[in-house]
Amino acid sequence: MFSQALTIRILSLVMFFGLLGGLGGCSSWMTGELKDPDVRLVKVEVIKAKLLEQQFVLRFRIDNPNSMSLPVRGLDYRVHLNEVKLAEGQSSTWFTVPANGHHVFDIPVRTNLWRHLRQIVKLLERPEAPIRYRLEGQVKTGLLFGRNVHMSRNGEIIPGDFIPE
Repeated sequence: MFSQALTIRILSLVMFFGLLGGLGGCSSWMTGELKDPDVRLVKVEVIKAKLLEQQFVLRFRIDNPNSMSLPVRGLDYRVHLNEVKLAEGQSSTWFTVPANGHHVFDIPVRTNLWRHLRQIVKLLERPEAPIRYRLEGQVKTGLLFGRNVHMSRNGEIIPGDFIPE
């Protein structure tokens, strides 16, 4: 009786550690071959611009270069214009990017650029002059065995292209 209980306990422990070891193998097998998605800031749309509060919608596009769909659990981001922080935050929206496809999604942002107003006005004095932007952050991918994909993109925008005449 005592040896039968001991045998069952030992078998249970062996099975537990076997499953635990197998899960680690599945994790590296599933994520080892995946290519990182490409994340781009496609558009910044001004919704409301008051003196003490500005509302924007940041439109992102995620391209999946893999032959299997990519679940996304969220996005942490920081957007700078020159060295002025336009927005920082996180989105916890879940969606799936199809295999070899893309997904476009919007993130509403509220900010107060009052303390940077002088710098922003100076940037907009010459609407034909390019303004540098920097997008940094990480995309949270995967379901059970998720990983964070770091992203960093630099570029330039010309304010005159977005100002109606």
